[in-house]
Amino acid sequence: MKIVLNLIVLLAGFVLLIKGADIFVDGSAALAKKLKISGTIIGLTIVAFGTSAPELAVSTSAAIQGSNEIALSNVVGSNIFNLLCVLGICSIISAVPVDKGIIKRDFPFSVIVTFFVFVLSFFDVLFCGKGLSNNMKENVGEYSRFSGVFAIVVFVLYIVFLILAAKKNQEEKSEEEHKSIWKCIFEILIGLIMIVIGGKTVVNSAKYIAQAAGMTETLIGLTIVAVGTSLPELVTSVVAAKKGETGLAVGNAVGSNIFNILLILGVSAVICPIRVNVASFYDMIILLIISIITYIFAITKRSINKKEGVIMVLLYFADVVFAVIR
Repeated sequence: MKIVLNLIVLLAGFVLLIKGADIFVDGSAALAKKLKISGTIIGLTIVAFGTSAPELAVSTSAAIQGSNEIALSNVVGSNIFNLLCVLGICSIISAVPVDKGIIKRDFPFSVIVTFFVFVLSFFDVLFCGKGLSNNMKENVGEYSRFSGVFAIVVFVLYIVFLILAAKKNQEEKSEEEHKSIWKCIFEILIGLIMIVIGGKTVVNSAKYIAQAAGMTETLIGLTIVAVGTSLPELVTSVVAAKKGETGLAVGNAVGSNIFNILLILGVSAVICPIRVNVASFYDMIILLIISIITYIFAITKRSINKKEGVIMVLLYFADVVFAVIR
């Protein structure tokens, strides 16, 4: 009886997710038109922040309780999912053109800040001769409060730069939007609330069903929970792509990665320094390789096509398999 009830709740959660994403994308696209700026900028800022809000709340709560050791792993896992699954699935639905600004500015910036977080987290391993053991849970580095403050400062400067760029490049001939700004904001907030509630409902119900089916905690964590925390990005970007708002879809995925690596890790580290382990060392290398591969796909004809999308999704499943067996 409980499984049937959880299946019904699971379906209700997906309905909330999809309908919430629909309203959220409509409100965001309308706001972009109203302000005469590109959907890409909205995707990189408002949409990216909105879809990353659940991760920020979870990581901050964990840091306050002094148990944020897995914060880096969570962020890395979410960023891998955003690149391979969110962009991959969007491009399978329809080839995704990538905005020139993202290719020249935001995507390289995402790779650079990821590399610096890698260096700051594993400084002793990279430069002081500290070795890696076979124990994946052994702590081999720390993401310090200083690193967190530095990341937050860089993040603020990045957002200021985006706002200035948006003002400078306002679209003169943008299609007129008849909705008021307040209605756009209302739709964005309502859509986001529905996405967050729907995502949490789906994760909780799916975890119960998986446990009833005999799945291990590790497998549940690597699959259902990992995907669940990134459901807002996935559903929002897929809905945006289907509505033809490809700039918003790509901006959401890339922007969420920047939010995760700078703001979420930064705030968590400022509250409580993050101890990082051997597994995170390898995951960061994988993230950097995946970021470069995805960037190469994006700069090829300034789009990600269906074949590349299939490769990206297959790479994600390969990464999950590697995480399970290591």
